[in-house]
Amino acid sequence: MTGHAHAHGDHSGHSHAVAADADRRWLRAALILITAFMAIEVVIGFIARSLALISDAAHMLTDAASIVLALIAMRLAARPARGGYTYGLKRAEILSAQANGVTLLVLSVWLAYEAIHRLIEPPEVTGGLVLVTALAGVAVNLVATWCISKANRSSLNVEGAYQHILTDLFGFIATAVSGAVVLTTGFARADAIASLLVVALMLKAGIGLVRDSGRIFMEAAPAGVDPDALGGRLVAADQVVEVHDLHVWEITSGDPALSAHVLVEPGGDCHKVRRTLQELLAAEYGITHATLQVDHLGEQEGEELLRIGHRADSSDAHCADTHGPVHRAGPHDH
Repeated sequence: MTGHAHAHGDHSGHSHAVAADADRRWLRAALILITAFMAIEVVIGFIARSLALISDAAHMLTDAASIVLALIAMRLAARPARGGYTYGLKRAEILSAQANGVTLLVLSVWLAYEAIHRLIEPPEVTGGLVLVTALAGVAVNLVATWCISKANRSSLNVEGAYQHILTDLFGFIATAVSGAVVLTTGFARADAIASLLVVALMLKAGIGLVRDSGRIFMEAAPAGVDPDALGGRLVAADQVVEVHDLHVWEITSGDPALSAHVLVEPGGDCHKVRRTLQELLAAEYGITHATLQVDHLGEQEGEELLRIGHRADSSDAHCADTHGPVHRAGPHDH
């Protein structure tokens, strides 16, 4: 088999279908509920002079925006790959998730400033009106949260909208408690304290969304996948001598991909090795979008085992820079 190169590039069976299309009706139902209640809450918030209600309404506005953005992103991600966009527009969903995270962070800063100001100089708050409106908000958000929970939350895009609604639900609960406190004790600062609790929830959700979407944009390995352990698993396969140029990333949430250069022992069955590795990746890691270049060791002129980071003689070698750790059977440095 030494008379020809065995550079087998293969995309194992994978689907680019966007299952999120089926989730649109759940998102639309939540959007209608939230938009209708938000308009009512803004009016009541100003009448009751309640920052907690106004902050909840502001958060509901970002809820509505996040759902609209999610619906647009779903539509874009469903478009087939064409032209320069070889993956299509799948990462539109990640852009949407990151935008949702950033709006949560920005809004939390503004609400924190307003809440601290009201802690220092608390205005008069109509506790009864706040309590009734907040309880109604809890009911509306429970239904909206249920709607979005029925959608595919493995999508970071849908998860972004879900986190918006969930923090709003907790916010309404905190607002209802503050309204009850103001109504029964007259402690007006309870309204600002409830707002700070909402801020804490928004910060937590916002940071999580920005972090997770940032990992995908930076093409980090999917959560729960250790590239070194994965490389060790691949090189332990029968006939495999070395694995390098190993890259594992996510095209979009829940859509992992991998590429690698695999060297097999002279005379080994390259096709069989490729099939074995792709089956292993699919079964153990859920990676069905894998591109593997499989070659016999030493069949290209000047080709020999790589040193860590560089080939012994890079003048005629396949890749002078290995773009990452080199994996071999037995103990070795990464």
